[in-house]
Amino acid sequence: MSQTTNIADIKAEVGGSHLEHPSDVKLEDVLPKNPGPWYKNSRLTYLNFLLLVPIFSSTGIGYDGSMINGLQAQTQWQNYFNHPTGYTLGHISCGPTYGNFIGVLFAGFIADKWGRKWGIIIGASIMVIASAIQAAAQNYAMFLVARIIIGVGSVIAIVPSPSLLSELSYPTHRAFMTTAYNVMWYGGATLAAWITYGTYWMGEDSHWSWRIPSLLQAFFPLCQLALVYWIPESPRFLIFKDRIDEARKILVHFHADGDESSPLVDFELSEIIQALEMEKQTKNVGFGVLFNKENRRRAFISAMVPFMQQMSGNGLVSYYLSLVLNSIGITTASRQLIINGGLCIYNWGIAMVMTGFVPRFGRRPLLLICTSSMLLIFVIWTILSAINQQRNFEDTSLGRGVLAMIFLYYFAYNIGLLGLPYLYLTEVLPYYIRSQGMALGQFTTACVGIYQAYVNPIAMDAISWKYYIVYCVIITFEFVIVFFFFPETKGSTLEESTEAFDRSVHAGVRHQKAAPADIEMVDEKASTAN
Repeated sequence: MSQTTNIADIKAEVGGSHLEHPSDVKLEDVLPKNPGPWYKNSRLTYLNFLLLVPIFSSTGIGYDGSMINGLQAQTQWQNYFNHPTGYTLGHISCGPTYGNFIGVLFAGFIADKWGRKWGIIIGASIMVIASAIQAAAQNYAMFLVARIIIGVGSVIAIVPSPSLLSELSYPTHRAFMTTAYNVMWYGGATLAAWITYGTYWMGEDSHWSWRIPSLLQAFFPLCQLALVYWIPESPRFLIFKDRIDEARKILVHFHADGDESSPLVDFELSEIIQALEMEKQTKNVGFGVLFNKENRRRAFISAMVPFMQQMSGNGLVSYYLSLVLNSIGITTASRQLIINGGLCIYNWGIAMVMTGFVPRFGRRPLLLICTSSMLLIFVIWTILSAINQQRNFEDTSLGRGVLAMIFLYYFAYNIGLLGLPYLYLTEVLPYYIRSQGMALGQFTTACVGIYQAYVNPIAMDAISWKYYIVYCVIITFEFVIVFFFFPETKGSTLEESTEAFDRSVHAGVRHQKAAPADIEMVDEKASTAN
């Protein structure tokens, strides 16, 4: 297959295969028959190992949030930076968000112009440099600047990472891998939590207690730089750049175990070409198309899902666990660090288990269970915190009760708001507005990040447990929104999910689409495919 600059010519070349009408062919028709376990296929195993490169973008962000939590509990860090509170603490937590606003201006251009791999390379390189500056910080300003630069690098690496992960994954692994992407946030969070606990014991006069965790923030970006040479570029990007032979070779090598005649490869190439044809027809459509009458519900969901992901109370614990623990009388630095580390391990385990449930249950049921459970737990959490403060934190059983609610809360949160949102948004948004919808979601996330960085620490200092009432109201609002406005998309391929969305909306969001051939059951059955 030679290079060409014309989509029609590409389609003609692929059309020579037996899949002349790919829309009439299902994924299960082209998958290998009676396959063995995927981990016995050396090429597929190698591919899944290389997919750690984009996954580490999420892991690095998890490290950052947990590290800041741990540093707040360290007396060494607090003393060195004069015990930051309120706005000063908000600036440090919000530093990466400032950087995100800068980096997002270039991230999409880099990924589309030079490729997904170059986005990761540039972003990871910036992260390494910023981590070194952060570790060498001599004052508050230098530490803050380093964190802003970290935000620039992280968003440049994050923007192409889910795309590369989705576009390279074996077809039946794609839903799991997309869900697992954000689950690995907890991998970095766990590592940071226990590193900050270990360095705490270096002594109160040792600045290395916080410099070492800051320097080790470069670990995952360095892993990306070490492995990125071997991971192939996105086949879709290569076809978009008219490098057809390269794209086909990648698909044949990794998805077809070297079989040049594999119908699966022709099927995948045909789908990519159809997507490129759609892009060619809609590339001049502006951002405003997202708010057309037929897409307004999608635009609302694109903004609402990230809002729920960030504004369901998790921000209080993610960046301000120390303040929360102080509010229930747990003030010892060593105890706070142990709780931070234990919470990360617990969350990581729960999130991994929940990833396996996504193909079995609908998106709507998981989100409804998630929000209703969070609301119940947050109400109990608020009541226990209020009574605990009234008794001057002398009743240790109440403190333990609040701590238990924190762990139960994260169990509920992980059911539907960790990995699922990335999968749900790709299913809700059709191809021609997917990038606009994702951009709207990133904008929402950044805005919420600004709010949380400044309001949360100030509110916690000012009114303590009373601030939890705000989140009880917000979670109630989220449950109502999911119940009335979120349609079901389970049981469809990515291309079919648009029709599933429209049918569910017209029939009422409580309607569960019964798909004659559930692609997610194919995913489950074929997860061992080679």
